[in-house]
Amino acid sequence: MGRRRRKVIRMPKKKLPSVFLCPRCGREAIKIEIKRNSENAIVKCGSCGLVAEIPKKEHLEAVDIYCMFIDNYYS
Repeated sequence: MGRRRRKVIRMPKKKLPSVFLCPRCGREAIKIEIKRNSENAIVKCGSCGLVAEIPKKEHLEAVDIYCMFIDNYYS
């Protein structure tokens, strides 16, 4: 007699977001441009036109730059 095979349940891998919430208009429209040769990252909102430059470091991802932008915006 054979036994029944178990179902393999695969968990989806979580991905970092690429579009973020805008603190001014409240829409999910902020994109972050990180250029390799530049010292600053550019944060742009597609709906209200909010633009900011954040100084970047080598090890920072888009999520980290967004958090720095939010901290600067509310302070």
